Amino acid sequence: MSVFAISDLHLPLGADKPMDIFGGWDNYVNRLRDYWQAKVKPEDTVIVPGDISWALKLEDTYKDFEFIQKLNGTKVFLKGNHDLWWSTRSKVEKFWADNGFDSMRLVQNDYYRIGDTAICGTRGWINDGSEPANAKVIAREAIRLDLSIKSAVDAGLYPVVFLHYPPLYANTENLDMLEVLHKYNIKYCFYGHLHGNTHAFAINGTRDGVTYQLISADFLHFDPMDITKIVQNDKT
Repeated sequence: MSVFAISDLHLPLGADKPMDIFGGWDNYVNRLRDYWQAKVKPEDTVIVPGDISWALKLEDTYKDFEFIQKLNGTKVFLKGNHDLWWSTRSKVEKFWADNGFDSMRLVQNDYYRIGDTAICGTRGWINDGSEPANAKVIAREAIRLDLSIKSAVDAGLYPVVFLHYPPLYANTENLDMLEVLHKYNIKYCFYGHLHGNTHAFAINGTRDGVTYQLISADFLHFDPMDITKIVQNDKT
């Protein structure tokens, strides 16, 4: 079994809000499908940390999740800032069950287990200090991240973290989120949210013992990244 990661699918099938008006997003739904199906097998897992569908209401996500259901593998989702359809876990999971969408899982204040590894994470929030109210949101997201990682550690698993927002960006730092990562000696943190020109300010590499990697769909050219060795804690 292999494990892949890609964020920010921004599927527009139920909301009529295509991203191909932006540079690099032309024909992106078909490109995503073709790359995904070419490398992901039915027994594989794909981690998708946020911005899954443009739909505003859960019932409007049907076509997007129908598309995702047809893609190979188990899909593990974390919430993004544009996932306004994601109200409560129980409602989302009931919607999936009612419609036969059985290849999808959620991470929310907990983890998803793959062997001896735990897929952990949360949404996070912006870290540029532009809105005073964000301090409360960031603190809440840090608590959610802590809950997720702690539950994995308590289960004796190796945590790999996925966030929607970058905890580091250009010269800014989300200190609340970084404190949690360092508290648990996290080695890998994947994130999304950044598009277009902002890719130039993304942190890809190791800082203070944590290796960060941007996995936004357009950054990966809609080709899911193979992270199997990381999830398997392969030290070779």
